[in-house]
Amino acid sequence: MKFVVSSATLLNHLQAISRVINSKSTLPILDCFLLELQGDELLITAADSETRLETKVVVSDSTGKGSLAINAKNLLDPLRELPDQPLTFEVNDETLEVYIFYHNGKYNFVGLKSDEYPVPHELNDTAMALTMDSSILLNGINKTVFATADDELRPVMNGIYFDITADDLTFVASDGHKLVRVITKDAKGDGRSSFILPKKPANLLKTLLPKENGEVVINFDENNAYITTPNFKMICRFVEGRYPNYNSVIPTNNPNFVILDRLSLVNTLKRVAVFSNPASSLVKLQLSEDRIIVSAQDIDYLTAAEEVIACNYQGTVMSIGFKAIFLVDILNNIPSTEVKIELSDPSRAGIIIPTENADNEDMLTLLMPMMLNE
Repeated sequence: MKFVVSSATLLNHLQAISRVINSKSTLPILDCFLLELQGDELLITAADSETRLETKVVVSDSTGKGSLAINAKNLLDPLRELPDQPLTFEVNDETLEVYIFYHNGKYNFVGLKSDEYPVPHELNDTAMALTMDSSILLNGINKTVFATADDELRPVMNGIYFDITADDLTFVASDGHKLVRVITKDAKGDGRSSFILPKKPANLLKTLLPKENGEVVINFDENNAYITTPNFKMICRFVEGRYPNYNSVIPTNNPNFVILDRLSLVNTLKRVAVFSNPASSLVKLQLSEDRIIVSAQDIDYLTAAEEVIACNYQGTVMSIGFKAIFLVDILNNIPSTEVKIELSDPSRAGIIIPTENADNEDMLTLLMPMMLNE
């Protein structure tokens, strides 16, 4: 087996899919890339026990066909140090010895048999399809993945919930303290269906999709998805379990509200939170007609801070506590100049929504309050 490929092109594709490989893998074969020569195309695969990522690279002067597994470090580390140039791969099909020739040198090592590499699960006959522009999927992941949990006891919270109907697609993520719901009319299914995309594949897509133009096709059944973009194919296993009824935790009657400049509020929270108790990160918002007092204190170290934000608050005077880290996290992930904060009372969740949404989109975030010792 022999072929010639551009070192820069090969490196770009290898780096893009290498993020799926775990640093500590239980199977040695999963420390490798799987290379399959198919005419003038080289199919490259990286995988862990749950997720598989494939990409294709155009090659020239190819002879023979076949496949083998090559340790990821043996390919990536030297390629990072090479300037862009043609690389000639020569593989001994019997011994799996690999020779890579470049402008003024060569290096060689021994590959592994490809038949040890895990085979992807096939979708069953009930599989459904969901098609959308890559920018729609990227937008949904970007706005929700930060709110996913790392909870071994409730694995369903460790991913993004896709709630699909014939009218729209809803992305939902929650860790039990904060929740994000993004509804888009620019993607819809053939009927009612849903799945939970794990955090790792979601983050992989977050890095891959900015470079993609065109449509993404998601074919899925009860357990697995095949996510196909113009340059990559991802095969991943869903989080098993039933996602909680997210709409039931969103308060519908919120008579108290205020509209604020998002960045101004973020900066205020960051300054004041420095003086909060590190264990709780509690900040207090005292809301009155023409101002909000943002305050924090750490009784153990006798430190405190307070800032006043002028505003037009509509509602009853109240004080409510939030975890500053979570509130800043939510505000940093809302792409709007101003935000609207809706409240019912200090014991119920606060709703934070952008004042302007993208076309055909509705974004809502929710944050549970913390108890104030007053």
